[in-house]
Amino acid sequence: MSELTNEIVLRPRFRISLKGELEELEQVFDGVHADSFQVKRLDEHIFIKFKKKETNFWTPQLHLELSSFEKGISNIRGVFGPNPTLWTFFMFLHFGVATLFVILGIFAYSNYSLDKDITIWLVGMFFLMVIWIALYAFGRLGKSKGEPQMEQLKRFFKDTISGFKRIGEIT
Repeated sequence: MSELTNEIVLRPRFRISLKGELEELEQVFDGVHADSFQVKRLDEHIFIKFKKKETNFWTPQLHLELSSFEKGISNIRGVFGPNPTLWTFFMFLHFGVATLFVILGIFAYSNYSLDKDITIWLVGMFFLMVIWIALYAFGRLGKSKGEPQMEQLKRFFKDTISGFKRIGEIT
């Protein structure tokens, strides 16, 4: 797995191919026990989270999806991200700001077409852009605060799959 160096990505993703059967890989994750991690498997989806006592608002988790398209080769797709509830709320805020921005743009265009003053609409759009930037900065702050725990998740993941030979790696 390559280092997470892309500064723009809020939810880093990776993909790894391993030599081994899918069932063996599932058994490895079924049998893993860790003091600070909670590992849950639902079919081909594996969720690695920190236990309650070690979580905070910014605590990330790792979602893995196992697949196999060739006999003897297993693929793992992984996504580091925040708590799904937090991420959904965060995306809801982005969607709300974008919707309001479009609505204000429509009002501004309508008033401009009618030769009316559009200052208030443009000011509103400017403030929505400031809110958008603040939301982005808030997300980046969360990623940087969660980075040490993301490294712990990555180390745990690498240790768990260390018994398998890597064939390919795409980030």
